Amino acid sequence: MTTQPATLAEIQRAMAAAVMQPLTADDAMQTVAAEGRPMREVAESFIAPNSRLTAFERLEIYNRQYWYRVLDSLAEDFVALRRILGSRAFHRLSVAYLSSHPSRSFTLRNLGVRLADWLLANPQCAGRRHALAVDVARIEWAFVEAFDNADYPPLTVEQIATLDAASRLALQPHVQLLALHYAADDLALNLHKQEKRQTSEAGVQQEEVELPKARLPKLRRRPTWVAAHRADNSVFYLRLRREEFLTLSAIRQGLSLVDALETGFVGSRIPVTRRAAFVQEWFARWAELGWICAPPLESLYPDSPTH
Repeated sequence: MTTQPATLAEIQRAMAAAVMQPLTADDAMQTVAAEGRPMREVAESFIAPNSRLTAFERLEIYNRQYWYRVLDSLAEDFVALRRILGSRAFHRLSVAYLSSHPSRSFTLRNLGVRLADWLLANPQCAGRRHALAVDVARIEWAFVEAFDNADYPPLTVEQIATLDAASRLALQPHVQLLALHYAADDLALNLHKQEKRQTSEAGVQQEEVELPKARLPKLRRRPTWVAAHRADNSVFYLRLRREEFLTLSAIRQGLSLVDALETGFVGSRIPVTRRAAFVQEWFARWAELGWICAPPLESLYPDSPTH
């Protein structure tokens, strides 16, 4: 009985599993694969040795380069989180996260898409600073989304003035709405500035240098609402009132204008007589920043045939 040769897909899966398996503490490839086979046998099943390197050693090069690259990329996107936890704890967190959510995209840009939610479910990875760490992870991922996401033609002040109660609007995809436990947006920005300044002074980023936890100012836990948005190819953070945040969130969910405003003022302490002035101020700012745009046609007519 002859053994059927492995298909290309099977070889790719075997190599991906080996390459994505975490390194040892001294940055070497594991000697045993996740399924229990010796890694030497796994490597020899699809890699030939050469005059200088064994199959294991050749595979180890790819294993190391994968982890060096994804760990560096995650650290670049979550500078403040790394400073809050310290580089050693952040490294452990990164390995655990990337083992659960390895790269599935052609671009490293998407590596951190699930980090905040994963961190929320794994509080042991952040210790006493867990709630703050989750907030900072959300803030830093919002930066990525705000910088990269689309920007559609905004509605003008004149167009907004023609809206009625049944009108449905949309938010620019680059606008990211954050409900935080701490006023951590300024903290994250300051830590980024510190890192940038230290890198500039050193001339080159020394990723291998172990950084302790940053000394943080006292932060009182209090609900904070923030919008991250892009303007002139830069990302900015803007604090929002709870009512404004809820209204924008309802608009993003596709509610009509009247329903969005009713949702925004649920439980509000703003007197009814003053609410119209706040709404007018919000829409003026949203129009100035270009946050409001027309919803896609398929959301307005979900039952219409597509071509």
